[in-house]
Amino acid sequence: MKVNQLKPVCLFFISFLLFQSVDAQEVYKNAKAPVQKRVEDLLKRMTLKEKIMQLNQYTEGDKDNPNNIEKSVNELSPEVGSLIFSSSDPVFRNKIQKKAVEESRLGIPILFAFDVIHGYKTIYPIPLGQAASWNLDLAKKASAIAAKESRLGGIEWTFSPMIDVAYDPRWGRVSEGYGEDPYTNAQFSVATILGYQGTQPYDSLHVAACLKHYIGYSHSEGGRDYVYTDISPQSIWETYIPPYIATINAGAATLMSSFNDISGIPSTANTHWLKDVLRTQLGFNGLIVSDWYGIDQLKSQGVAKDDKEAGLKAFLATTDVDMVDNIYGRHLEELVKEKKITIAQIDDAVRRILKLKFELGLFEKPYVHVLPDDKRFLLPEDIKTVEKYAEETMVLLKNKDQVLPLESVKNIALIGPFAKDNDHVMGSWRGFGKTKDVVPFYEGMIKEFGSNVNFEYVRGCDFEGDDKSEFDAAYQAALKSDIVVLYLGEKAGWSGENASRSSLALPQIQEDLIKHIATTGKKIILVFSSGRPIELALIEPLVDGIIAIWQPGTAGSAPLAGILSGRINPSGKLPITFPYSTGQIPIYYNHRQSARVYQGHYQDVQQGPLYPFAYSLSYTTFEYSDIKLSKDNINKSDKLVASITVKNTGKKDGLETVHWFIRDWHSSISRPVKELKHFEKKLIKAGEMVTYTFEIDPTRDLSFPDATGKRLLEAGDFQLKVADKEAKFVLN
Repeated sequence: MKVNQLKPVCLFFISFLLFQSVDAQEVYKNAKAPVQKRVEDLLKRMTLKEKIMQLNQYTEGDKDNPNNIEKSVNELSPEVGSLIFSSSDPVFRNKIQKKAVEESRLGIPILFAFDVIHGYKTIYPIPLGQAASWNLDLAKKASAIAAKESRLGGIEWTFSPMIDVAYDPRWGRVSEGYGEDPYTNAQFSVATILGYQGTQPYDSLHVAACLKHYIGYSHSEGGRDYVYTDISPQSIWETYIPPYIATINAGAATLMSSFNDISGIPSTANTHWLKDVLRTQLGFNGLIVSDWYGIDQLKSQGVAKDDKEAGLKAFLATTDVDMVDNIYGRHLEELVKEKKITIAQIDDAVRRILKLKFELGLFEKPYVHVLPDDKRFLLPEDIKTVEKYAEETMVLLKNKDQVLPLESVKNIALIGPFAKDNDHVMGSWRGFGKTKDVVPFYEGMIKEFGSNVNFEYVRGCDFEGDDKSEFDAAYQAALKSDIVVLYLGEKAGWSGENASRSSLALPQIQEDLIKHIATTGKKIILVFSSGRPIELALIEPLVDGIIAIWQPGTAGSAPLAGILSGRINPSGKLPITFPYSTGQIPIYYNHRQSARVYQGHYQDVQQGPLYPFAYSLSYTTFEYSDIKLSKDNINKSDKLVASITVKNTGKKDGLETVHWFIRDWHSSISRPVKELKHFEKKLIKAGEMVTYTFEIDPTRDLSFPDATGKRLLEAGDFQLKVADKEAKFVLN
């Protein structure tokens, strides 16, 4: 071939190479290309090994001192799909990301994840406490703060919110959800999702959320973690799935399978509930991740004989990402060769994680902008927001003879292990929260009351144990005071994962301290911090006031002091029933009617709870009008508008939450005695009236599911209930 004949050939190959280069830049590396095209372009370039690596999640960051960082980065595979990153150091995080972007063949960035449950550095109340606020706007604002701090710390994916409806407060993880009501869980989880994820597409200050734990995890036998759940499809559809439906419709990006069996088949390998129901019936097309060692545990649960079978079952159920146990990494390629898994199935799973990475902007901005801590965390405006949140979560449960607020008191004894605590008040799953950032309740009281009040402090006892050496000192401090504020409750580790308890009662040492101080005859205000309802039946008669503050986080001190002083009018209401005794469990408001209404109860304890769902007191009084209905008879295509007027008849302004309950008297499948369908919180100034409205949509509010998820809307008699007011209407 002559030289001049070579020119067209050379030009062709040069053009071809240039085209390939331009094509690469304009598709998966082209930020202007549609996400789906970028995904498909990248997917076709990947080897099977590279694809499988995207489906593995490892851990990093727990050994982030300077001596270990370089070694840790060097040992990490640059092809890994995601990391649980337990460090808030963006420099360390960027070193890891640089390795992935520059040393992997295709430069696919790593997705960094962490359990940001109720705050990253600025810790706000535990979710159970959040639900007590009944303030969805604060839920959204607080989770937006957590998202912002997470991104600035190097995290793009949080394993939150937990939306497990929990009837059994012995279960430690009751602290991580929004209580016993499906509707409440749905509303708070949607608000939290919107706060985390923002308005799509993601910006650099929002993160991908993860719904957990799917499904029925909170129904574990006896409230014990990780154990079997015998749960009917009817219960799943009417109690446990509604929050998932709401959050999927709100755009939740990812979902986590649960540890528990579902009537014999663990969630992580449950093809029916994950693939058939979640993906096909509910239309969830996001990423599914197993829980910690969830695939490995299929062996101990008795459904897989070895790691390989565990991986096969989890993958076929469409669990996309293997959290930490590396079973996918060790066995998926072999399963493909054996034709037990197809390349197409691998591609489907990889698509979901690549799509999320593109949507989060990781290909364009893989690195975190490094800022000093005072520009990232605990910003004054954020502290103000979470302080307001903590304020609205606190619930006044008892106020005998209006002992509160403490407006004319000169001498106060501050007693109990929580008085100067700055650790346990953050609760479990406190992200990167630090004790140094928490102002103890004692200091909050000093600041609130100033020099107008004399304070006597004695710890009195530890959280547990039998050391009563400070009992007498506490007794003497109480004698010198006009009133005693007693700070008791649960340590942080007594709730959360693997923190089930057989009794809701406080440790004996704490109960004994109350009894000892009660012998002084002084008035006592019990302030208790906890991650669950507490059994108070033996304590309640000994004290004059009770305030539940849950685990309020970084900024709970000032709100509590403000409530005690009267500067703040408490507005929290219980999102979960407080049983009279642990032996009543399960006890919850939306139970079904029994066959014999006045029989079948425990013979050795009162029938009802100590404090029911939605219970609270206030420093003012509210008077409810009768419920007004726009009509008494409606058709299935109609809308019914209900309204009620609430008057503040006291002398203090107050926030009041109105809860609207509906009862379906007769149906083909029996319904609970009442179900929450709407709530709204408003400020009502002293002497003023405010009207609350609820538009009832029959399809949304009066229908119910059968055991397959099919919604049934049946004609009949209904009752609408608000506080002690009732109204009846008919659906034709």
